[in-house]
Amino acid sequence: MAEFKIFCNNTADISEEKVKEFDLNVMNLVINIGDESYRRIPTDAFYQKLREGALPTTSAANIGEGIEAFEPALQAGYDILCLAFSSALSTTYNAICMAAEELGGKYPDRKIYVIDTVAASSGEGILVLKAAEMRRAGKSIEEVRDWVEANKRNVVHWFSVDDLNHLKRGGRISAATAAVGGMLNIKPILHVDNDGRLVKADKVRGRTKSLSYLAEKVEKTIVNPEEQVVYIPHGDCAEEANWLRDQILNKVNVKDVVVQHLGPVIAAHTGVGLVAVIYMGAER
Repeated sequence: MAEFKIFCNNTADISEEKVKEFDLNVMNLVINIGDESYRRIPTDAFYQKLREGALPTTSAANIGEGIEAFEPALQAGYDILCLAFSSALSTTYNAICMAAEELGGKYPDRKIYVIDTVAASSGEGILVLKAAEMRRAGKSIEEVRDWVEANKRNVVHWFSVDDLNHLKRGGRISAATAAVGGMLNIKPILHVDNDGRLVKADKVRGRTKSLSYLAEKVEKTIVNPEEQVVYIPHGDCAEEANWLRDQILNKVNVKDVVVQHLGPVIAAHTGVGLVAVIYMGAER
């Protein structure tokens, strides 16, 4: 059984420590801020730019970047399992698939599997880290692939934003909705659906109520909580994220709750003030 490498995108928001611990290969999407482009940017510096009014954009991976990332591993005799950012949010998955197809003809003895995680941020991260743990336990590339495919739609993403203007700029909501929501202190609740799309699910009035809504969702829909690490990615609002963590710990007997910054690639589209909760549930 050939050894295999695990690839993912930096949209998975996996810490450098975990990347090194599990020998992961991260393919970085590009962040564009003004005339500058970054494949890596310190989180603090990125959020400072956001708070100063920067309007970043991102660039999906292309076929050439996929080939450049995969080929050294194939030349070294490794098979490849790539867990890609949701295809509903980026063309990255499609580009990587085309790269894999091209390389498959060049390296017919190697296996290359690319999975659309239909997930984002720590949702991707949950799947990538589980895949890495299974590889460490000696599971085959097919066993890991099949587990991810069977369980990816059990990764639940719920989140709320504090400022509607960034969603308006990104075309997620209308200018009228943003204006009315701002006046009435309306906080939309969003989630990632089974196709990996970002959709509005509900709305509540007030920041505290929106965070309480997220805690209640965890309490009602999490499965096997004592075995789970719940993730709370946030858009540079640690105090509110920690408040949500405490609410969850008061309600549910989970293994752990990890509070961390939402990575720059996702935050480029959501702005400052997002608070999310991501975990495994019975369904999305």
